[in-house]
Amino acid sequence: MTLTNVILSTRNQSKANQIRPIFQDLPVNLLTLEEAGIKGEAVENGKTLEENALKKAFFAWELTGSWSMADDTGILIDALDGRPGVNSARWAGESTTTEEIMRYTLKQLEGVPLEKRTATFKTVAAVISPEGDHLFFIGRVRGHILTEPRCTCQPRMPYGPIFVPDGYEKSLVELSVQESEEVSHRGQAFRQVREFFERHFSKKAAR
Repeated sequence: MTLTNVILSTRNQSKANQIRPIFQDLPVNLLTLEEAGIKGEAVENGKTLEENALKKAFFAWELTGSWSMADDTGILIDALDGRPGVNSARWAGESTTTEEIMRYTLKQLEGVPLEKRTATFKTVAAVISPEGDHLFFIGRVRGHILTEPRCTCQPRMPYGPIFVPDGYEKSLVELSVQESEEVSHRGQAFRQVREFFERHFSKKAAR
């Protein structure tokens, strides 16, 4: 079966490792920017998660003309009026480490009781067809922010050790692979992408 190249517009290997299994039995050859030989990255200066996801997907599409997709994720903390939202990766400063972002977040919530530390993780996945058409797919997970991390951060994922999804007692990082797949906001969004590709390839095969 001929595989269709799909560019995942990221250099974040942790993210790629989460997403790749979702598409493993489809006729799709999923390539990160590095694997596709693409230099550079999109400038993430959008005002919304949708804008940033689309900017990243268009970056890969403009260079390849292939199916391209990207996501942007933000955490919206109720006690902070929805911040950091689209700035989740940068709100502690442009050059801060993953650990520093996590600690900065906890600092902003000092004194806020646990029952008021509610938050929503939101992922927007943007997909662009070879013709340049685009679609959005959205995943959301409600939960709360801990007062201290349960474990160390994964690269470029500062909120995993301090966010506990509703219905669980473990932080995102502590979840088993199966639990993580069930609850993941990114997984929700990209499973919708998978369903879209399934319909697309089924129609293509039927022609």
